[in-house]
Amino acid sequence: MKEWIRKWLNGDLDLLENVTDAAEVPDSTREELKEQKKEFRQRLYEKTNTDAAIQAERKSFYAIYRGIAVISCVVLIGVLLFTVANMPRYGVENPRTVEVVKRYVEKGLQETGAVNIVAGMILDYRAFDTLGESHVLFTALVCVMILLRLDKKTIRGGHLDDYYLVKQDTYFDVSKDSIIRLVGTVLVPCIILFGFYVLLNGQNGPGGGFSGGAIMGAALIMFSTAFGFDTVDRVFTRKMLMITSFVSLAFYSFAKGYVFFTGANGLENHIPKGTPGAILSGGLILPLDIAVGLVVACTMFGFYSLFKRGSIGGD
Repeated sequence: MKEWIRKWLNGDLDLLENVTDAAEVPDSTREELKEQKKEFRQRLYEKTNTDAAIQAERKSFYAIYRGIAVISCVVLIGVLLFTVANMPRYGVENPRTVEVVKRYVEKGLQETGAVNIVAGMILDYRAFDTLGESHVLFTALVCVMILLRLDKKTIRGGHLDDYYLVKQDTYFDVSKDSIIRLVGTVLVPCIILFGFYVLLNGQNGPGGGFSGGAIMGAALIMFSTAFGFDTVDRVFTRKMLMITSFVSLAFYSFAKGYVFFTGANGLENHIPKGTPGAILSGGLILPLDIAVGLVVACTMFGFYSLFKRGSIGGD
């Protein structure tokens, strides 16, 4: 019924084309057609008014949104300019900055037990900042996995064969090249060993969690390139990667949370500093370096695997 009414209103249908005499159309039919046409126009009018109301509401929302955005930007710019205006002038010595640097240099070894004062500053004095940076890496890995992970649920079309076809065509496997496998066999163990050295020596010399983790992450990437993702998946699955990142961050959070709690309440944390220069020294700096290094290595390999093939590893 509605279809032929729409055609009639658009002029595509003539109701009287098969009628020889217009007088033969009953009056009841004429009245019914008039009522239907009137009802249709009323519905069309109401729908048009509803769309107009929605557009007006959306326009007002965007106007309020732009106003709030402009006000927020102006407030933020004002706060930043006020902060810059109260900073020491160029060439003028800042007493507070000098006090902090003096404290790091003069009492850093005694208070942290680390020969490398940079490691002591990052993982002891400013450990809360490093905790936030580690969580940023973990969050970035989770977000990239949500966006780029390729599995059966993200393949459209309803054909399970598409899942395996896309996975095979996603990346070009060079692990069968004999030269690349030979180079990987020689270099990967050396790079992993050097990464462990940098990671474990962070409290005594240049290195630490971020640099050691980056080296080990590069070793995992080279290993997967030389020997293929199937070889990596046998020992380094997605579940293992996520568990490693979570356990590392959880240990960092609870360990430094304990130190923060005892320090804020004037209590002794009873964590030995060890002998400066030894591997087992620096209090919590060494285990925290290991935790940060594992997070960095997992994040680097996770990014590479997701961008390369759309998944981190097997289940």
